Amino acid sequence: MSYENLAGRTALVTGAASGIGEAVAVELAAQGAKVALLARRAERLEAVVGKIRADGGQALAVVADVTDGASVDAAVERIHEAYGSVDLVVNNAGVMLPNPIEDARVDEWQRMIDTNVTGVLRVIGAVAKDLTDAAARGRSADLVNVSSIGAHVTGFTNYAVYGATKAAVTHLSALLRGEFGPRDVRVTNIEPGLTESELASHIDNDGLREQVGGMVDAMGTLSAAEVADVVAYVTSRPRHVNLRQIMVLPTRQA
Repeated sequence: MSYENLAGRTALVTGAASGIGEAVAVELAAQGAKVALLARRAERLEAVVGKIRADGGQALAVVADVTDGASVDAAVERIHEAYGSVDLVVNNAGVMLPNPIEDARVDEWQRMIDTNVTGVLRVIGAVAKDLTDAAARGRSADLVNVSSIGAHVTGFTNYAVYGATKAAVTHLSALLRGEFGPRDVRVTNIEPGLTESELASHIDNDGLREQVGGMVDAMGTLSAAEVADVVAYVTSRPRHVNLRQIMVLPTRQA
Protein backbone atom coordinates (compact mmCIF):
# COMPACT_ATOMS: atom_id res chain seq x y z
CA MET A 1 0.00 0.00 0.00
CA SER A 2 1.22 3.50 -0.77
CA TYR A 3 1.23 6.17 1.94
CA GLU A 4 1.82 9.87 1.52
CA ASN A 5 4.13 11.95 3.73
CA LEU A 6 6.91 9.37 4.13
CA ALA A 7 8.96 10.20 1.03
CA GLY A 8 12.02 12.26 1.88
CA ARG A 9 11.94 11.53 5.61
CA THR A 10 14.90 10.12 7.53
CA ALA A 11 14.14 7.12 9.72
CA LEU A 12 16.09 5.24 12.36
CA VAL A 13 14.91 1.69 13.09
CA THR A 14 16.42 -0.41 15.88
CA GLY A 15 16.40 -4.20 15.92
CA ALA A 16 16.38 -3.98 12.12
CA ALA A 17 18.27 -7.19 11.32
CA SER A 18 15.16 -9.37 11.44
CA GLY A 19 11.48 -9.61 12.26
CA ILE A 20 9.42 -6.48 12.81
CA GLY A 21 12.44 -4.16 12.62
CA GLU A 22 13.53 -5.52 9.26
CA ALA A 23 9.99 -5.31 7.89
CA VAL A 24 9.59 -1.73 9.13
CA ALA A 25 12.86 -0.69 7.50
CA VAL A 26 11.88 -2.31 4.21
CA GLU A 27 8.41 -0.73 4.26
CA LEU A 28 9.60 2.79 5.10
CA ALA A 29 12.27 2.63 2.40
CA ALA A 30 9.66 1.45 -0.10
CA GLN A 31 7.63 4.53 0.78
CA GLY A 32 10.57 6.79 -0.04
CA ALA A 33 12.22 7.34 3.34
CA LYS A 34 15.96 7.17 3.89
CA VAL A 35 16.36 4.45 6.51
CA ALA A 36 19.19 3.78 8.95
CA LEU A 37 19.03 0.18 10.17
CA LEU A 38 20.51 -0.44 13.62
CA ALA A 39 21.33 -3.86 15.05
CA ARG A 40 24.30 -5.90 16.26
CA ARG A 41 24.59 -8.37 13.36
CA ALA A 42 26.58 -6.69 10.61
CA GLU A 43 26.20 -9.44 8.02
CA ARG A 44 22.45 -9.61 8.46
CA LEU A 45 22.10 -5.83 8.33
CA GLU A 46 24.06 -5.63 5.10
CA ALA A 47 21.80 -8.28 3.56
CA VAL A 48 18.67 -6.28 4.40
CA VAL A 49 20.24 -3.05 3.15
CA GLY A 50 21.21 -4.82 -0.06
CA LYS A 51 17.60 -5.92 -0.57
CA ILE A 52 16.31 -2.38 0.01
CA ARG A 53 18.81 -0.85 -2.40
CA ALA A 54 18.09 -3.48 -5.04
CA ASP A 55 14.46 -2.36 -4.90
CA GLY A 56 15.48 1.27 -5.38
CA GLY A 57 15.39 2.40 -1.77
CA GLN A 58 17.93 4.28 0.35
CA ALA A 59 19.31 2.46 3.37
CA LEU A 60 22.31 2.52 5.69
CA ALA A 61 23.54 -0.35 7.87
CA VAL A 62 24.72 0.83 11.28
CA VAL A 63 26.10 -1.80 13.64
CA ALA A 64 25.13 -0.76 17.15
CA ASP A 65 24.14 -2.19 20.51
CA VAL A 66 21.32 -0.35 22.29
CA THR A 67 22.61 -1.59 25.66
CA ASP A 68 25.79 0.48 25.13
CA GLY A 69 25.39 4.25 25.33
CA ALA A 70 28.62 4.99 23.47
CA SER A 71 27.54 2.63 20.68
CA VAL A 72 24.18 4.41 20.32
CA ASP A 73 25.82 7.84 20.28
CA ALA A 74 28.31 6.73 17.63
CA ALA A 75 25.49 5.27 15.55
CA VAL A 76 23.52 8.53 15.60
CA GLU A 77 26.65 10.46 14.66
CA ARG A 78 27.15 8.18 11.66
CA ILE A 79 23.54 8.69 10.60
CA HIS A 80 23.97 12.44 10.84
CA GLU A 81 27.04 12.26 8.62
CA ALA A 82 25.26 10.16 6.00
CA TYR A 83 21.69 11.47 6.06
CA GLY A 84 21.49 14.46 8.36
CA SER A 85 19.02 14.69 11.23
CA VAL A 86 16.38 12.06 11.95
CA ASP A 87 12.64 12.78 11.96
CA LEU A 88 11.22 9.26 12.40
CA VAL A 89 12.40 6.83 15.07
CA VAL A 90 11.16 3.27 15.58
CA ASN A 91 12.33 1.71 18.84
CA ASN A 92 11.89 -1.97 18.07
CA ALA A 93 14.94 -3.75 19.54
CA GLY A 94 13.85 -6.15 22.24
CA VAL A 95 14.43 -9.51 23.84
CA MET A 96 12.02 -11.99 25.51
CA LEU A 97 13.48 -14.41 28.04
CA PRO A 98 10.71 -16.09 30.06
CA ASN A 99 11.40 -18.31 33.05
CA PRO A 100 9.77 -18.92 36.44
CA ILE A 101 10.58 -16.04 38.79
CA GLU A 102 11.84 -18.46 41.45
CA ASP A 103 14.68 -19.44 39.09
CA ALA A 104 16.08 -15.98 39.89
CA ARG A 105 17.67 -15.60 36.46
CA VAL A 106 19.14 -12.20 37.25
CA ASP A 107 21.21 -12.33 34.06
CA GLU A 108 18.05 -12.58 31.99
CA TRP A 109 16.26 -9.90 33.98
CA GLN A 110 19.14 -7.51 33.47
CA ARG A 111 19.38 -8.25 29.76
CA MET A 112 15.68 -7.57 29.25
CA ILE A 113 15.81 -4.36 31.27
CA ASP A 114 18.95 -3.16 29.49
CA THR A 115 17.52 -3.87 26.04
CA ASN A 116 13.79 -3.33 26.36
CA VAL A 117 13.79 -0.31 28.67
CA THR A 118 17.20 1.35 29.01
CA GLY A 119 17.99 0.72 25.35
CA VAL A 120 14.79 2.51 24.35
CA LEU A 121 15.73 5.43 26.60
CA ARG A 122 19.24 5.62 25.18
CA VAL A 123 17.93 5.92 21.64
CA ILE A 124 15.32 8.51 22.62
CA GLY A 125 17.93 10.57 24.44
CA ALA A 126 20.24 10.48 21.44
CA VAL A 127 17.62 11.65 18.92
CA ALA A 128 15.25 13.83 20.96
CA LYS A 129 16.78 17.07 19.68
CA ASP A 130 16.54 15.84 16.08
CA LEU A 131 12.83 15.23 16.53
CA THR A 132 12.02 18.52 18.24
CA ASP A 133 14.10 20.48 15.71
CA ALA A 134 12.31 18.77 12.81
CA ALA A 135 8.92 19.61 14.31
CA ALA A 136 9.98 23.21 14.95
CA ARG A 137 10.76 23.53 11.24
CA GLY A 138 7.24 22.41 10.36
CA ARG A 139 8.11 18.82 9.43
CA SER A 140 6.46 15.64 10.65
CA ALA A 141 8.34 14.12 13.58
CA ASP A 142 7.57 10.69 15.00
CA LEU A 143 8.71 8.52 17.87
CA VAL A 144 7.28 5.00 17.62
CA ASN A 145 7.88 2.58 20.47
CA VAL A 146 7.14 -1.10 19.83
CA SER A 147 5.84 -2.53 23.09
CA SER A 148 3.79 -5.74 23.38
CA ILE A 149 0.40 -7.10 24.35
CA GLY A 150 2.50 -8.59 27.16
CA ALA A 151 2.32 -5.17 28.84
CA HIS A 152 -1.29 -5.97 29.75
CA VAL A 153 -1.64 -9.77 29.90
CA THR A 154 -1.35 -10.87 33.53
CA GLY A 155 -2.16 -14.54 33.02
CA PHE A 156 0.84 -15.30 30.79
CA THR A 157 2.77 -17.36 33.34
CA ASN A 158 6.57 -17.06 33.54
CA TYR A 159 6.70 -13.86 31.48
CA ALA A 160 6.52 -11.48 34.44
CA VAL A 161 9.77 -9.62 33.86
CA TYR A 162 9.31 -9.40 30.10
CA GLY A 163 5.77 -8.08 30.62
CA ALA A 164 7.03 -5.58 33.18
CA THR A 165 9.62 -4.20 30.74
CA LYS A 166 6.99 -3.81 28.05
CA ALA A 167 4.58 -2.18 30.51
CA ALA A 168 7.38 0.29 31.23
CA VAL A 169 7.64 1.09 27.51
CA THR A 170 3.88 1.58 27.23
CA HIS A 171 3.79 3.90 30.25
CA LEU A 172 6.92 5.73 29.11
CA SER A 173 5.26 6.42 25.78
CA ALA A 174 2.22 7.89 27.51
CA LEU A 175 4.35 10.15 29.69
CA LEU A 176 6.55 11.28 26.81
CA ARG A 177 3.51 12.66 25.02
CA GLY A 178 3.40 15.32 27.73
CA GLU A 179 6.94 16.38 26.81
CA PHE A 180 6.88 15.94 23.05
CA GLY A 181 3.26 16.59 22.08
CA PRO A 182 3.27 20.32 22.86
CA ARG A 183 6.28 20.60 20.55
CA ASP A 184 4.50 18.78 17.71
CA VAL A 185 6.43 15.52 18.02
CA ARG A 186 4.08 12.54 17.81
CA VAL A 187 4.56 9.57 20.11
CA THR A 188 2.94 6.27 19.15
CA ASN A 189 3.00 3.10 21.22
CA ILE A 190 2.34 -0.10 19.26
CA GLU A 191 1.55 -3.32 21.09
CA PRO A 192 1.64 -6.38 18.81
CA GLY A 193 0.30 -9.74 19.80
CA LEU A 194 1.71 -12.98 18.41
CA THR A 195 3.95 -12.03 15.50
CA GLU A 196 6.46 -13.86 13.36
CA SER A 197 9.87 -13.00 14.81
CA GLU A 198 13.01 -14.44 16.37
CA LEU A 199 11.85 -13.72 19.93
CA ALA A 200 10.79 -17.30 20.64
CA SER A 201 14.20 -18.58 19.53
CA HIS A 202 15.75 -16.85 22.55
CA ILE A 203 13.79 -19.03 24.99
CA ASP A 204 16.02 -21.65 26.64
CA ASN A 205 13.19 -23.42 28.47
CA ASP A 206 11.88 -26.29 26.31
CA GLY A 207 8.46 -26.30 27.94
CA LEU A 208 7.95 -22.58 27.45
CA ARG A 209 9.16 -22.76 23.86
CA GLU A 210 6.60 -25.51 23.21
CA GLN A 211 3.94 -23.38 24.89
CA VAL A 212 4.60 -20.57 22.42
CA GLY A 213 4.42 -23.06 19.56
CA GLY A 214 1.06 -24.27 20.82
CA MET A 215 -0.28 -20.72 20.99
CA VAL A 216 0.86 -20.08 17.43
CA ASP A 217 -0.85 -23.26 16.24
CA ALA A 218 -4.07 -22.30 18.01
CA MET A 219 -4.25 -18.59 17.21
CA GLY A 220 -1.93 -17.93 14.29
CA THR A 221 0.39 -14.96 14.04
CA LEU A 222 0.67 -11.60 12.42
CA SER A 223 3.39 -11.31 9.83
CA ALA A 224 6.16 -8.80 10.52
CA ALA A 225 5.08 -6.98 7.34
CA GLU A 226 1.57 -6.50 8.76
CA VAL A 227 2.97 -4.78 11.84
CA ALA A 228 5.27 -2.72 9.61
CA ASP A 229 2.22 -1.57 7.66
CA VAL A 230 0.76 -0.22 10.91
CA VAL A 231 3.96 1.74 11.56
CA ALA A 232 3.91 3.19 8.05
CA TYR A 233 0.25 4.13 8.41
CA VAL A 234 0.57 6.01 11.70
CA THR A 235 3.71 7.89 10.68
CA SER A 236 2.19 8.98 7.36
CA ARG A 237 -0.82 10.78 8.84
CA PRO A 238 -1.02 14.59 8.66
CA ARG A 239 1.38 16.00 11.26
CA HIS A 240 -1.43 17.22 13.54
CA VAL A 241 -2.86 13.66 13.82
CA ASN A 242 -1.34 11.37 16.45
CA LEU A 243 -2.50 7.76 16.69
CA ARG A 244 -1.11 7.42 20.15
CA GLN A 245 -1.85 3.81 21.12
CA ILE A 246 -2.43 0.80 18.88
CA MET A 247 -2.90 -2.80 19.96
CA VAL A 248 -2.69 -5.17 16.98
CA LEU A 249 -3.42 -8.88 17.38
CA PRO A 250 -4.26 -11.94 15.36
CA THR A 251 -8.05 -12.13 15.28
CA ARG A 252 -8.07 -15.36 17.31
CA GLN A 253 -5.87 -13.98 20.07
CA ALA A 254 -8.10 -12.90 22.96
